[in-house]
Amino acid sequence: MNSINKKEIEKFSKIAEEWWNPNGKFKPLHNFNPIRIGYIKENIIKNFKIKPSDKPLKKINLLDIGCGGGLLSEPMCRLGANVVGIDASAKNIKVAKFHAKKNKLKINYKVASPEKLKTKIKFDVILNMEIVEHVENIDFFIKESSKLLKKNGIMFVATLNKTLKSYAFAIVGAEYILKWLPIGTHNWEKFVKPNDLIKISERNNLSLKKLDGLKFNILNNSWKISNDTSVNYIVKLKKN
Repeated sequence: MNSINKKEIEKFSKIAEEWWNPNGKFKPLHNFNPIRIGYIKENIIKNFKIKPSDKPLKKINLLDIGCGGGLLSEPMCRLGANVVGIDASAKNIKVAKFHAKKNKLKINYKVASPEKLKTKIKFDVILNMEIVEHVENIDFFIKESSKLLKKNGIMFVATLNKTLKSYAFAIVGAEYILKWLPIGTHNWEKFVKPNDLIKISERNNLSLKKLDGLKFNILNNSWKISNDTSVNYIVKLKKN
């Protein structure tokens, strides 16, 4: 079995140089990043009962799966976490390594997918952010990700709901009308309903602790946490 979808990897490899350009092809992710960072940080602190400090995640071993150019790995490292970032695209990892080195950040980047990662440790936290809609087999991907998580560790999964609204917003709107994303970035068939994701997770020793929607405000160009899960949503799962 394999979780890697070669077409998806080729698609992102072609635009790998754009990762750190806030006005480039990953502009939507740059806009999205502050809300993701805040959400992850707050939930890790709450879950592990961490005392406030400038580097609250300093005892946390964190794995960022599908790390791309390091848009989440770097802030997690700055918060003190011991970060391993993996991506199936060698070009993405090359960009991530170069950027981390330039910013004097110690992040262990590897070209790998969950089933191919050789590691002696299990992780306290795993990030699967905006990745499950790009993998070959979501059941296998979550199963292999879960194996890398410690007992009582937490996993965050952010993705797109499979609704008509998500098709209208994330594909027609974002790709064709507003041109926020390259055409073909998303395949609606790969989107997953929260209930389906929760069932897959439960089959793999992960129980749901939190489900939140992420909503975009077009007027002030910002994201917020919401009860509306009809387009973007994020789940926090705990390893049993």
